[in-house]
Amino acid sequence: MQYHSPASFEDAVGIAASADGTTRFLAGGTDVLVQLRADVFTPDVLIDVKNIEGVKDIVCEDGGWRIGAAVSGAEMSENAELARQWPGLVEAMDLIGSTQVQGRATLVGNLCNGSPAADSVPAMFAADVSANITGPNGERRVAVSEIPVGPGKTSLEKGEVITALHIPQRGDNAADAYLRFIPRTEMDIAVVGCAVNLRLDGDTISEARVSLGAVAPKVLLVDEAAQAIIGTSLDENALNALAAAASAACNPINDKRGTIKFRTHVAGVLARRAAKIAYDRVRASK
Repeated sequence: MQYHSPASFEDAVGIAASADGTTRFLAGGTDVLVQLRADVFTPDVLIDVKNIEGVKDIVCEDGGWRIGAAVSGAEMSENAELARQWPGLVEAMDLIGSTQVQGRATLVGNLCNGSPAADSVPAMFAADVSANITGPNGERRVAVSEIPVGPGKTSLEKGEVITALHIPQRGDNAADAYLRFIPRTEMDIAVVGCAVNLRLDGDTISEARVSLGAVAPKVLLVDEAAQAIIGTSLDENALNALAAAASAACNPINDKRGTIKFRTHVAGVLARRAAKIAYDRVRASK
């Protein structure tokens, strides 16, 4: 295995584009290094991006946020203004692993690992986060929702690397929330995850995004669930419609952590609860 520590993303892309065999980028390493140690997967080329300028930066720009590729969950949690504006996204990232893992794990790594059960990914979908991607053909920005395509798979092309994530401007009268169901400890993997992002006009929901994790081969952005609550004050009828739409979107599997029937039911339950938390957060901020 070859190890590289480039000084720029352009150099990193050049190494990746010309590499033979499989390539992995290393930022936090909480997935890659575990796979290496467990002998699950050994890349031919490992490209460490932690020494590239700006990868550890959290920057407020144009009313939104730019999160560097190597920013850890712990660093996000310590940023009071980011946590105030996007509590659901920060809380979702904070659920990943132990305190030690939090010091290394990154949003970009959680996204690129391609797990349908990744905690931060539904929260990113709901927040409409976008990714800045650098590759052999230059730079492009895409919605994070376009990146996962299946278990362990992304839409990134050979030589491409995510250099930063962009969280939109929060604006007024808006909040998000993320919940997951786990059977055992706080360091377990989500059986179901749900993120909801809302904006209110008075007491009426004017905008909504709803995302589900661990209920399909990839994280889902469920427009039908969002439409079920837009134009409502989140009354019981709206919550029932939201739960039904969330459950209807599910395409889960049976495994040792949960059955298809259970996951489908819990998706609706979590959608109701996450929406209520987000709604109450908006109301409390007025």
